[in-house]
Amino acid sequence: MSNTFAEKIVEFNKNLHHSGQLPKDFQVLNPYSDNPETMVVMEKFYYKYYNDSIQRKFLIGINPSRHGAGVTGVPFTDTKRLESVCGIKMESAHTHEVSSVFMYDMIASYGGADEFYRDIYINSPFPLAIVRKSKNTWINANYYDDKELFNAVKDFMIDCLKKHISLNLDTSEVFILGKKNAGFISKLNNEANLFEKMTVLEHPRYIQQYKSKEKQLFIDKYILALKNK
Repeated sequence: MSNTFAEKIVEFNKNLHHSGQLPKDFQVLNPYSDNPETMVVMEKFYYKYYNDSIQRKFLIGINPSRHGAGVTGVPFTDTKRLESVCGIKMESAHTHEVSSVFMYDMIASYGGADEFYRDIYINSPFPLAIVRKSKNTWINANYYDDKELFNAVKDFMIDCLKKHISLNLDTSEVFILGKKNAGFISKLNNEANLFEKMTVLEHPRYIQQYKSKEKQLFIDKYILALKNK
């Protein structure tokens, strides 16, 4: 049996696979099967910060982007911050991801990566990257961008959320990134009764793109919510 938080999440990621049908022009990218080094750096990250059995609070994103967790296997962590903050270098890829910039500025204000990851676990209801075909290229997509897509992945997401919770997460209050995301998580919660209370925080990408002048206010808002006992 897996014992530590790290062992459980590594096992979850190793077995992560979505085989369901998606609507036309949507695809799922699995970083763990697409790049062998992703599995290596992901394991290093979780064994560095989660090799214990401490209960943590759950911070829920949408689904990984191609340049963040879609490459590193670590939510809201591009290769720049994986190396500069976490001390884990990735040789096969070099990425910069907007959400990762805000997240790690917030983590620094929180008290640093060691303290933050001791308290908080981040993941997504759909923990693989989704892309959609646009003209002749593939672009990032969110699980809720298309009603048919949401319906196609809904059961998979509920199953993933239950597996996340089983890692030893506090379900009395969950923290959700993005208002639109929260609306859909609320639907899943009504169906599966996963969390007692939902607290919504603005999504890092929204803050970086549209509210960068007020960034410190949002960092303070995150920390106030997450450190509330």
